[in-house]
Amino acid sequence: MSDRKTWGKILRIIGIIFMGITAVFTLMAGIGTTCVAFAAEKFSESMALIAPYKWLYILFVIFTTAIGVMMIRATIMIIKSKDHAFRYAMLSLILGIVIGVIHIIASRTIRGKSMPTDGVVYMNVLTLLIFLIFRIPALWKEIDFSLPAGKGAGRIGAAFTLVLCGIAVLTAPVWGASTHTFFPGGTNWADAWPLQLNLIGTLLFLSGAGLFGTPLWVKLFSSRSFRNLVTRRIS
Repeated sequence: MSDRKTWGKILRIIGIIFMGITAVFTLMAGIGTTCVAFAAEKFSESMALIAPYKWLYILFVIFTTAIGVMMIRATIMIIKSKDHAFRYAMLSLILGIVIGVIHIIASRTIRGKSMPTDGVVYMNVLTLLIFLIFRIPALWKEIDFSLPAGKGAGRIGAAFTLVLCGIAVLTAPVWGASTHTFFPGGTNWADAWPLQLNLIGTLLFLSGAGLFGTPLWVKLFSSRSFRNLVTRRIS
């Protein structure tokens, strides 16, 4: 179905965006847990309670990061209209929720708190609910992830996702400060890797911005005037 209705394309783009953002949040959560998994005692008294259970948090790092990678693959599958894209996305979301809930229970049991894991799980649940709504037959007829997205829908969805994920990564030290500063006036551990966050966030943002302008660049580089200009310069 290449002649999808406009609202169907919009909903598909929304699905791509939510899946992509959930993937980034989950991946960041998995990688971010590394600090606690290997050096919990360095952060605060409550975090130090985790130290005897480092093995458990190392498992959280491994599983959560792997699920984040699965979600990235699911996002790409949706963009490319691959077979079983919906099934793969749902599997990754369910796994994300299961591991996240176990992480929450463990953290609340050990140290009495579980943020920021809660937020990541909420994002997984929200995206899962959106995808379940998409399966309503009247909606799914126009959204079906395994069928062609319609002109430009996949590219636009990917562009929005990259831009928004880039913004999320770049602003992580701001929105993550409240859950990564363990006592008043303490270090904001959400800003522990500023170079990496700025580099990755900028690349994501610029990649998305570039995708938005793809038709313009294609038109420019394929134009006769541009080819003539290049030919004259070479000759």
